[in-house]
Amino acid sequence: MKPALRSPSRPARLPVNPHFSSGPTSKRPGWNTSSLGDACLGRSHRSSPGKKKLKHCLDLMRGLLGLPDDYHIGIVPASDTGAVEMAMWSLLGERGVDIFAWEAFGKSWLTDAVSQLKLADLRVFEAEYGQLPDLHQYDNSRDCIFTWNGTAAGVRVPDASWISPQREGLVIADSTSAVFAMEMPFDRLDVVTFSWQKALGGEGGHGVIILSPRAVERLENFTPPWPLPKIFRLTKKGAFASAVFDGDTINTPSMLCVEDAIDALEWAVEIGGREALFDRVDRNLAVVRDWLDGHPDFAFLADDPATISPTSITIRVTADWFLAEDEATRKSLIKTMVKKLEDEGAGFDINAYRDAPAGLRLWGGPTVEADDLKALLPWIDWAFAAIANDHFKT
Repeated sequence: MKPALRSPSRPARLPVNPHFSSGPTSKRPGWNTSSLGDACLGRSHRSSPGKKKLKHCLDLMRGLLGLPDDYHIGIVPASDTGAVEMAMWSLLGERGVDIFAWEAFGKSWLTDAVSQLKLADLRVFEAEYGQLPDLHQYDNSRDCIFTWNGTAAGVRVPDASWISPQREGLVIADSTSAVFAMEMPFDRLDVVTFSWQKALGGEGGHGVIILSPRAVERLENFTPPWPLPKIFRLTKKGAFASAVFDGDTINTPSMLCVEDAIDALEWAVEIGGREALFDRVDRNLAVVRDWLDGHPDFAFLADDPATISPTSITIRVTADWFLAEDEATRKSLIKTMVKKLEDEGAGFDINAYRDAPAGLRLWGGPTVEADDLKALLPWIDWAFAAIANDHFKT
């Protein structure tokens, strides 16, 4: 169906900060390289100043997240991916596992469970992009793996009511697009993983893992049937490697990245802590929600309003002419549209995840200013009208 061709006006205002990538995400407001001036460089991370920096970073994260006193938090290699795989390789195998997957990253953990760990007792619950599987199918006597907030699908778990406080199994939650952006029910979670490159706007390569006392008990009383690489080992001679959770990292961290994380965490404390971070995220989602309300061409990818992610805000195109094209053409059109926005300096890296349906993905985490999102949205309308005109002129 050919749309009515029009020549929309070029918006007059650009975002002050056009960085809307979903990872690495925008730096915190006011950041510049001088923020890293106190980095512990040229010294061993095991030196007294190095350990002090690492411990300070861990203490800031613990305080901002409101972790229970008996939970452990540590810095580990290889970003969120490394943290999730460390948990899977170190903890799974004692009992059956339920995996819930509805987007690219959850399906990666499913691939690990099936093809790498070759778990014999595995139940899989899947859904398409934009939807959640029925989480109440979880059997609390089994271990569980899921993604709290789907970075690639814009769908989050709305609550943890389906996880029993008296569960027998361990619950592993990939939460990299959730922590510091929404409340996390730690009493229902045994392993929580994330990286600094999401809500904190940090640099890549470092992961963080949080363990409940029940997870520590599993580590000390169960030996997995497969070999563990050194960077996955959370025990030493059968005992919990507690030093890792006091800043004695398994491998060498970048102290420049640690300093960058400290800077973001101290900014978060300064503006009011995690509640202030949550408020910033909620305001960002409200800006996009208001724009989409009754919009003729766009809508949230998430089917259920209760599951809309406020950080990885994922948008599908609803225009009839666009949906009449095949998926390859749709993705090509969106790629052209995104390039127009980048060329104008209006918004960078807002294409949907490569495996997701053709559409847009706007990071709305706490380091993004709501006013910048307000400035971006008219540019999206302008660019979409432009690709429609170009498509039908040819």
